[in-house]
Amino acid sequence: MPLPSGPDPWFGLSPETLRFLEVHPARAIAIPGRGWRDFGDAVMLFSAGEKEPFFNRLTAVRWPEDSCAFDARLRQATELFAALDRKPYVWAIPSLSAPLDLVARLAANGFIDQGGGYDMILLDDPAARPNVPLPRGAVLERWNNPSDADRVALAAALAVVIGESFGIPESRRANLITEIALTLAQPFFHACLLRVDGEPVATGERFTFDGASYLSSIGTRPAWRGRGFARLITTALARDSVAGGSELVYLGVYADNTRAIRLYDRLGFRMLGPRSSDMLLERPR
Repeated sequence: MPLPSGPDPWFGLSPETLRFLEVHPARAIAIPGRGWRDFGDAVMLFSAGEKEPFFNRLTAVRWPEDSCAFDARLRQATELFAALDRKPYVWAIPSLSAPLDLVARLAANGFIDQGGGYDMILLDDPAARPNVPLPRGAVLERWNNPSDADRVALAAALAVVIGESFGIPESRRANLITEIALTLAQPFFHACLLRVDGEPVATGERFTFDGASYLSSIGTRPAWRGRGFARLITTALARDSVAGGSELVYLGVYADNTRAIRLYDRLGFRMLGPRSSDMLLERPR
């Protein structure tokens, strides 16, 4: 499988492919209860039951340069968010989103950068890297479209790892289990779960469709960190993605997560473009 190659920051990928990679994650997490719509000049992800901006956002924005036309399009977008009872939230990527000064224009209209992050794309063949041995007592489980009987228990185990890894409050555990169970029912979703002596300790997932794999939720419970589990999980996900025919394998990482960025870089991932800006309007004008 030919992995992307070429000069950074876009590694020879066409504008069409770059837009595809902006839209692919939104499509991936559009489980029942969420939906996505392509407006041509932007794509919206919307959740009927969740108000968190992460699940209610615009991405792949290509709005007009002309200031009057831009203002009209921004006004239309904020009115749409208001009609849906959601805060306007735009993912902008400098030098890729349009207009080129989109972040500055959004900031001038009251949007605040929430910190943003990087997309990182796999450039090296993971099969060429040394195997990562499993520690004693460890088992790496791979799940895809599990049976109804397995799904509930698996969702609960994954929720423990994801909840502790990413600091999700215990009060949201039941909702998290429901969300994971719905995601497990999607045929393009694959989960890796590492157990040590039967205890779920680390996980990661991939959404594989249309020739691309989006890696997500790679995490280890705090008590088990520092043992190389994130490296093990990421390597397994990357290898499985390539073996499954994905020509594009990528993930997202927050800009301040320097430890994860270093790990992914060592595993053959490189930053695809500059840092994104996640622009949120707290109080629409």
